[in-house]
Amino acid sequence: MELRQLEYFVTVAEEAGFTRAAARLHVAQPGISAQIKQLERELGQALFDRSGRTVRLTGAGRAVLPYARAALDAVAGARLAADELTGLVRGRVAIGTVTSLGGDMDVPGLLAGFRDAHPGVDITLAEDTSDRLLAGLADGRYDLAFAGLAGEAPDGIGAQVLIDDALVAAVAPSDPLARRRSIPVRELAGRPLIVLPTGTGLRGAADAACAAAGFRARVAFEAGNPEVLAALAERGLGVALLPAGLAAARPGLRSLALTSPSVRSRLVLAWRTSAPASPAASAFLTHARTFLAAQRPRL
Repeated sequence: MELRQLEYFVTVAEEAGFTRAAARLHVAQPGISAQIKQLERELGQALFDRSGRTVRLTGAGRAVLPYARAALDAVAGARLAADELTGLVRGRVAIGTVTSLGGDMDVPGLLAGFRDAHPGVDITLAEDTSDRLLAGLADGRYDLAFAGLAGEAPDGIGAQVLIDDALVAAVAPSDPLARRRSIPVRELAGRPLIVLPTGTGLRGAADAACAAAGFRARVAFEAGNPEVLAALAERGLGVALLPAGLAAARPGLRSLALTSPSVRSRLVLAWRTSAPASPAASAFLTHARTFLAAQRPRL
């Protein structure tokens, strides 16, 4: 059994496919398939079910996966321990982010600054919904994530609030609601709402507020970009639920404060606290906090 085989196995499991794993590892797909088959022969068990359109772990594969990850982590830890003796930080940091992070957050500058300080660390960046990002933190796919939170952070996740904004109902000037300054959430029942997709922090906050008011939101339009939501509302297509700062910046919208209950949307930097972080991840978290503190006036 070789470490390379374990690396290939873990990557195929995470990517749910040999083609995506090969692209991630920059290795030819036949080489990965051959190494996985050799590992399966060594273990005497099939690790993947290849019968469907996607590759899935078998029962044996699910049992082996945490041990394979632990073995790779142990080897990475040994290398990092040796590097630390010479003042080096090496390894890999996986960062996740919501798609609608916004222009105020200079993620390219954050990553470039860390790369300059720690050229031996490989950095990856992926976009997803907040729910999947937080799940990815919990299972080790991500080391840190920029995610939206509707409530408290899940157990085992630490969070630093970066943006905390009220959620408002935004409508076109021609909408009858435009003459009002506020609206109880219950009065949104039955109205066509324009919201982010399920799984985002902003959508979670909106759904929770509607449920607390005793109804299920009537969703007319969904889009992954809040700017698109604002544009749809400007054309009179419904009531957009948006962060107050974004709505105020659109002259073609009228904002109504949400009451009974009031609703807030938070963007956080999140990390896993249920397991020790690698030296590379710890270094990135320290760098991110310093970088974001310097950005505070913009946020």
